[in-house]
Amino acid sequence: MKLGARIVKTGIAIVLSLYLAQLLHSPSPVLAGIAAIFAIQPTIYRSYLTIVEQIQGNLIGAILAVICVLLLGNHYIIIGLAAIIVIIINLKLNIENTIGLSLVTLISIMETPGSDFLPFAGIRFSTIMIGVFSAFIVNLVFLPPKYETKLYFKISDTTEEIIKWIRISTRHDFDHNVLKADIEKIKDNLLKMGQLYLMYKEERSYFKRNNLEKSRKLVIFRQMTSAAKRGLETLKKLHRFENELLHLSEEFQQSIRTQLDSIVYRHEQLMLRFIGKVPVHSANPEETACFNKKELFDLFLTHQKAYADQNDPHLYHTMQIISSIIDYGEQVEHLDKLLDSFHSFHQNEVAIEHKETD
Repeated sequence: MKLGARIVKTGIAIVLSLYLAQLLHSPSPVLAGIAAIFAIQPTIYRSYLTIVEQIQGNLIGAILAVICVLLLGNHYIIIGLAAIIVIIINLKLNIENTIGLSLVTLISIMETPGSDFLPFAGIRFSTIMIGVFSAFIVNLVFLPPKYETKLYFKISDTTEEIIKWIRISTRHDFDHNVLKADIEKIKDNLLKMGQLYLMYKEERSYFKRNNLEKSRKLVIFRQMTSAAKRGLETLKKLHRFENELLHLSEEFQQSIRTQLDSIVYRHEQLMLRFIGKVPVHSANPEETACFNKKELFDLFLTHQKAYADQNDPHLYHTMQIISSIIDYGEQVEHLDKLLDSFHSFHQNEVAIEHKETD
């Protein structure tokens, strides 16, 4: 089990909120700790949005609690009706993320009315806001998230897994059940890549130069993800239509193997080039070689003529394999062009050196 940054930050936020609440002599410091738990977010930008929303949500809960107690009392039924109204208002204002803390504010204020009810309500509201602001401070200062690094390594690890299986599949030397299970894991990784991409996109830069650089990186990461997805689609086709591949001529099989080897090798080099582990321009002819889609297509047309007078699904399945390979190769070619463009503008870009914890 990994001790991630968000886990550590949650603990620090609770400690800070409880300490500040006690320092200010709050009668219920535990409310500040509860609020800090609700307010911790994975990115600084989301933390900022949370503060804005939590202020609105807590004001709604506090104001409604005061109105209900002054007009109707604090019977359990009144508290329940007030909670329903708070939920409806939050939903109408599209701040449903604050419902939990709004209800905590409502109940904490309505539970013990007395002669000093209004000052009591103000103290409870202030205590909860201490927790919200403590979480924001912790998110801003301690262990700021580096989603660029996390995103790159998630894409890189997933791409390596896809490439490994493509190489094995073209040589028909694999366990079908193991590959099927790994394909499902790769699908899950692709979903996580999408989540990390959104979090990285939400991160804000403070300098215009960094914004421009980040915009180009976003394009590259999106293309890296697209190339990985096309690689997975190719792998799925190789797995599903393995029998069709085995019935192709030896020349056709060798061509598919050669072209895929060329694509995945190039894909590997591009992932390493982005972080500066291989030169931007290499003299190695094997590295710079690109796949020959015309050769694949011509072989398919020749193969198609042999089945022209037959209603055999084998032909249509072969067509799916070839089209998937060509699409994958074109996505890798496009990634190559984007990386050339990126390095022409950012020649001194620092490589990503290590993997961040989650």
